[in-house]
Amino acid sequence: MEKNITVIPAKKLQQTVRSQTRKKIRVAAYCRVSTDQDEQLSSYENQVRYYREYINQNPLYELVGIYADEGISGTNTKKRTEFKRLISDCRQGKLDRIIVKSISRFSRNMLDCLKYVRELKELGIGVTFEKENIDSLDAKGEVLLTILSSLAQDESRSISENATWGIRKKFEHGEVRVNTTKFTGYDKDENGKLIIVPEQAETVKIIYKKFLEGFSPESIARYLNENDICCWTGKANWYPSAIQKMFQNEKYKGDALLQKTFTVDFLTKKRSANDGQVNQYYVEDSHEAIIDKETWELVQLELARRKAFREEHQLNFYIMQNEDNPFTTKAFCAECGSAFGRKNWTTSRGKRKVWQCNNRYKVKGQIGCQNNHIDEGTLEKAVMMAVKLLSENMDLFHGKWNKILEENQLLEKHYSVLLAELINKECWEYDSFEMCQVLDSILISEDGQITVRLLEGAEVDL
Repeated sequence: MEKNITVIPAKKLQQTVRSQTRKKIRVAAYCRVSTDQDEQLSSYENQVRYYREYINQNPLYELVGIYADEGISGTNTKKRTEFKRLISDCRQGKLDRIIVKSISRFSRNMLDCLKYVRELKELGIGVTFEKENIDSLDAKGEVLLTILSSLAQDESRSISENATWGIRKKFEHGEVRVNTTKFTGYDKDENGKLIIVPEQAETVKIIYKKFLEGFSPESIARYLNENDICCWTGKANWYPSAIQKMFQNEKYKGDALLQKTFTVDFLTKKRSANDGQVNQYYVEDSHEAIIDKETWELVQLELARRKAFREEHQLNFYIMQNEDNPFTTKAFCAECGSAFGRKNWTTSRGKRKVWQCNNRYKVKGQIGCQNNHIDEGTLEKAVMMAVKLLSENMDLFHGKWNKILEENQLLEKHYSVLLAELINKECWEYDSFEMCQVLDSILISEDGQITVRLLEGAEVDL
């Protein structure tokens, strides 16, 4: 049986003749330059001026606006605020067409370029790329866009690699590149060289001094904030993490470690810590120091000592200077190794501060460690007795201290000097601040024996 097929002819739509007052095409232009260099800014200004005149001179066009990103990379859209605003206005139906100089100005990321062009096409909005002579609404436009946007992306990769190569060559010659925006103590001169900011430098010295006096990054940050001492922000908003980083920044001693981080992906601009993936360069005496090298090295040794102390005694934290509770993280049980903690007991004779092994009642209702508690006053007397015994036997330490000085053992020398100053006092009365500068720990035995260990290395059994 033969099929009967009838052709239904297409209807020819009657075109209406628009009057001279017909609706104009709402047009916007997008401009972008990738750097803030003078020649690029000139190009940027020329682009803006050109498109404003071009659109206004066309009787069919109505200028919606000029969207322009200045000094922004085209490899992603994260920081392109004007581009984002343009796309948002398109979604709200505020314009009909976008004019852009070239594909690379629109986007250097092929996927981004195609993504936004397709979205705009669905909205009925065309993009005209002048240099390539491409209209995104044209059927052949996407094929050309795919090819040419890929070339633009590869060009961006090449530019990024060349820039990276240039930077690394400068590193090889010891040229220091540092962002001083968030860098307390330093600024840059007209040649990009690091220069000291005197007021900020004094703050850096205070931070290093207080650390060597026994204070933690937390307590130093609190001190600076309470005394309205400003950081790089111009405000007193210090954080312990920032203090910690300052201790480990070699630039404060006048040296510079270059390429601490590197760019992982030229498209996303993601940076990662350099753990050996690319070369690093260490430049000695690259600029004027705020902290002398010996003090800086001493701080590194002290950081390592405090870390080792926490690990040895299995502490979650270590407080060296504590005015209200000076024996915290310093009194330990000789039987089980646990730290002693302070308890406030109320007796018929009033309040009593005692120290007790933290393992004694670790399990509620059960007695664990059998070690006895000890009065805080007894701990104070133990330290005073240890200092007195040392002062009576100074001759035993002279040889040891001379060797430390001769070998320039920085940390041992530091604590030996502090201890010598303390025991040379005619009559030392208990002072928690001075004690914390020389005391390593107190070991308490069940039989009542107390061992006072000093940071200098001496041990006194009482």
